[in-house]
Amino acid sequence: MRILAGFILIVGLAGCMAPAPPQSPMSNAAADPDARPSAQRAAKQFVDVVETVEPVAERECRARLPRANCDFLIVVDDRPGQPPNAFQTLDKNGRPVLAFTLALIADVRNIDEMAFVMSHEAAHHIAGHLPRQQQNAAAGAMIFAGLAALTGADASGVRTAQDLGAAVGARSYSKEFELEADALGTVIARKAGYDPVRGAEFFARIPDPGNRFLGTHPPNAARMETVRRVDSRL
Repeated sequence: MRILAGFILIVGLAGCMAPAPPQSPMSNAAADPDARPSAQRAAKQFVDVVETVEPVAERECRARLPRANCDFLIVVDDRPGQPPNAFQTLDKNGRPVLAFTLALIADVRNIDEMAFVMSHEAAHHIAGHLPRQQQNAAAGAMIFAGLAALTGADASGVRTAQDLGAAVGARSYSKEFELEADALGTVIARKAGYDPVRGAEFFARIPDPGNRFLGTHPPNAARMETVRRVDSRL
């Protein structure tokens, strides 16, 4: 298990048998299913999920990408004031990093939610979303800059168009990437012994992004439908 407290500068599992996962009961608050876990329980819940999800995610990664770096590093972002958030990136050596803010660790309401979020972030790496996003950004920057130059823009205008193109390119397939990560995250969470449908309910509590043009996330209903569909086939 590899968990680093404190945020590390990042750009952009050792193989072992997974221990038996904890039960997936109405665990955190039998009397109030909407209650958040205590700080102590949230910390233990996070560690339990790392111990069970990480080796499963590594095995899934190696099965699908035999030559990829599947040595996941789990990072806790303990900077003050960070909102609930989780993301996948790479460190300077190309090692996949899964980062979670303290606010997110405290915000999940049960162990299935924590497991699904972690599985979802691991799925981004396995699906190659980061390099694909970078390629899309580079293509968008080149096209927008070229169009600006053709219309007579000066150097500053070309740079502005390049930045805009990179942003548009990076967002062009982000909704599809999220749904792909939801689908593969469902597989990982289920193989780790968790309930991905219950876990995906985490997204039902965040603001629904709808289906905005160039939005970064798909509608919550589409995400839940994806999880239920994939889980029903497992």
